[in-house]
Amino acid sequence: MDIDALRSFIAFVDTGSFTRAAKQTFRTQSAISMQMKRLEEDAGKPLFIKEGRNLALTEHGQLLVSYARRILSLHDEVLGSFSQNEAHPPLVIGCPDDYAESVLPKVTELILGKCPNQNIKICCDCSSQLRLKLDAGEIDLAILTRSPEVEEGYLLKHDTGVWVHGGFEELTEADPLSLILYEPDCKFHSTAIDGLEKLGRNYRLLCSSSSATAIKSLLRRGLGISAMAKSSVSQGLIVSESVDMPPLPSVDIVLAVAPVPHPLFSAGMASEVSNSFRMINT
Repeated sequence: MDIDALRSFIAFVDTGSFTRAAKQTFRTQSAISMQMKRLEEDAGKPLFIKEGRNLALTEHGQLLVSYARRILSLHDEVLGSFSQNEAHPPLVIGCPDDYAESVLPKVTELILGKCPNQNIKICCDCSSQLRLKLDAGEIDLAILTRSPEVEEGYLLKHDTGVWVHGGFEELTEADPLSLILYEPDCKFHSTAIDGLEKLGRNYRLLCSSSSATAIKSLLRRGLGISAMAKSSVSQGLIVSESVDMPPLPSVDIVLAVAPVPHPLFSAGMASEVSNSFRMINT
């Protein structure tokens, strides 16, 4: 099977979109469609099935995912081993600001354990922007909050959303509630507001920001409450015990790899980092 076609296939599996798969592999959607037809011809089995307006994987398509990941991992590992002694550009890791304190340091440490001489560059942005940077080939890896409908990335940890304040529990009883939230593309932003509206709670969005530092500083000053992943709760912040606040969703934090990987960091290495991270955090 053609390596490039398998790479496009996995890009579709991870993103759930031929549009994003085309961007990530620098091809047109029609070129991706032709690759998928050739893959089906090579397999001798249908790999895709129509579900409404969307395409899903058949049983044979799901079986191919595991094989394709292993084939690509071995392929990239071989090429990487041939170039280990060569100079390479920095490994660019993308990370949302809210995971920069809780998840990024350990992931970076694990990566350096496997690539001790490799320079690293960190790019902090929200998950939606990091996906665009992955698609454009601007970053090599990204720590992301995974959408529930896709198989994106390698799992680092399951987490859950919590309501947080800076030691001022009485703020959860305020009318209106003062909210200090991450920007609207954050899963907890939309869920928090939707949940409050369903409960009929009055609120004001005091501030929204992509900066975890700014949000946590405001919380510590007692200016409002926030919703975030439990792993993002740092020193000086307290998880609210109020039963009057709406529940927040669970999320998966994953490590996603660019479809065309950095020469020294294959998908197989990302899988190893994922497994090590989970073992450390169980």
